[in-house]
Amino acid sequence: MKKISLHVDGMCESHVNDAVRKAADVKKVRSSRVSGLSEIICDDNTDVDKIVSAIKNDGYDVKEVNVSDFEKHGLFLKF
Repeated sequence: MKKISLHVDGMCESHVNDAVRKAADVKKVRSSRVSGLSEIICDDNTDVDKIVSAIKNDGYDVKEVNVSDFEKHGLFLKF
């Protein structure tokens, strides 16, 4: 899995989240207008360019894109 972090200027959180969900099958998306950050958790084969294009098509400016590996951590530790 991977984590995509997008810096989006002047976003409406719900519009960006909806655009991301329509563009790709993602596990989780969370956006904050205050910080200008949208974080997406998705499969490794998810097309980042398609997500960015969907956000831009809604009229928002994507300033920065960061992609990193994401490892889900469980609630309980194994001993």
